Amino acid sequence: MGRPITTLFMLMSVDGKISTGATDELDFDQDFPRVEGVREGLQQYYDIEQTTDLWSLNSGRVQAKLGVNEKAAPAQTPVSFVLIDNHHLAETGVRYFCAHSKQLVIATSNRSHPAFQVDEPNLHIIYQSKLDLRDLLEQLGERFGCERITIQTGGTLNGLFLREKLLDYVDIVVAPVLVGGRETSTLIDGEALTDAGELSKLGVLKLEDIQRLDGSYIRLRYQVIS
Repeated sequence: MGRPITTLFMLMSVDGKISTGATDELDFDQDFPRVEGVREGLQQYYDIEQTTDLWSLNSGRVQAKLGVNEKAAPAQTPVSFVLIDNHHLAETGVRYFCAHSKQLVIATSNRSHPAFQVDEPNLHIIYQSKLDLRDLLEQLGERFGCERITIQTGGTLNGLFLREKLLDYVDIVVAPVLVGGRETSTLIDGEALTDAGELSKLGVLKLEDIQRLDGSYIRLRYQVIS
């Protein structure tokens, strides 16, 4: 089989930010519950998240920011996780996800990654000398039977998926807040276009559904057509 169908699923502000600021101490998950007018509708995002694909692709950086290296082992879920990581996850973070995941795939370019020290039956490591997202997705399809996967990474990795034409759908929950800040991560970061000849790298979308949620939140669902 080929690569799985991908859906970028994220929570963002009205101005496209995916964090409350430019440091690791600032984060939607931690900060929105403290913001009046935003916290009231936040649970809807997590409820929708529970209905997404049974394969989820994340970055080790984001997960380390959420504290998985310090958390106790959770209960197992039916979700299989793919984590792209070179140096953010500690061995405790890897073991956290082994306990949390049906299958855990670590994609890394670091031969000394802590995952190599963990012996768990549901842990798989894909080593790449240089990150190759297309090859990674194709391996997920061919080796693990992954047919659909939800992408929930940071702005830089999201940008790589965009530029390499590896996004099929975009599913965004928009929170009723403006964040601002030039250096605050947005939905799509990474290398900017500098020439009109690069316009083919844009991701052109077709709106499939718009849903008004409680608390002035909205959900936008698109198909990527180019």
